Amino acid sequence: MKTGLILEGGAMRGMFTCGVLDVFLENGVAFDGAAGISAGAVFGCNFKSRQAGRAIRYNKRYGRDPRYCSLRSLIRTGDLYGADFCYREIPDVLDPFDREAFRENPMAFYVGATDIATGEAVYHRCTDAGAEDMLWLRASASMPLVSRPVAIGGRLLLDGGIVDAVPFEQMEKLGYDRNVAVLTQPKGYRKAPARGMALFRLGLRRWPKAAEAMAVRHEVYNRQMAEIDAREAAGTLLVIRPKESLGISRTEKDPAELERVYQLGRAQGMESLESVGAYLQ
Repeated sequence: MKTGLILEGGAMRGMFTCGVLDVFLENGVAFDGAAGISAGAVFGCNFKSRQAGRAIRYNKRYGRDPRYCSLRSLIRTGDLYGADFCYREIPDVLDPFDREAFRENPMAFYVGATDIATGEAVYHRCTDAGAEDMLWLRASASMPLVSRPVAIGGRLLLDGGIVDAVPFEQMEKLGYDRNVAVLTQPKGYRKAPARGMALFRLGLRRWPKAAEAMAVRHEVYNRQMAEIDAREAAGTLLVIRPKESLGISRTEKDPAELERVYQLGRAQGMESLESVGAYLQ
């Protein structure tokens, strides 16, 4: 048996995931492997480095800093979330990421992104949180229209949530057969077609397959949710999710709102501890 942790994205809805994962860390819940998409990757990596509290801490402290997320950053750098500030200054200087702990933790950690030339999901196993791993984390969370594509190994990559929002099938392909998924939408949520598709097609005009993936993203996501519900009902996937819509903006900066959603995650994590423990035995 191989146990896996699957982390959906959702920008600042990811504070819910942070709350769940911190409870897991504090109570010794461990997995053989994990896969994260977008916010699930950039916040979830702290689970591998065993840094409970880090993600909520730096988001509350720097969320209102224009270098972190702002229209000014988008205009000056091409990225709504400033790449240098988010992926160098915070982890290297302001709130250090424990790369040694990340390396030493045997849990495999996979990050998913979208190859915009092919419109397909691609995955990378992060091993040392070095320069290449940080590029993959950045790519996974680079939302179209408000982020520059990230060049890695001859590919141009954007947000993994475009084509594979919840990577449960990827984990199953890798041999993880006892999986726990942390979602950031309540049960029954279904995604509507993307608004502003004309803008997406314009912004992705050089990459028509990526634009088409955006056009059908809601269909892919809703199909995933139906498959997840079926696995949950069959007892082959344990799902942790908020009881109702989190009601938080994707780019929320208010520390009180971030803390509110984080505490909802902690509460759900505590409520799930017994069932997770039994499921992973």
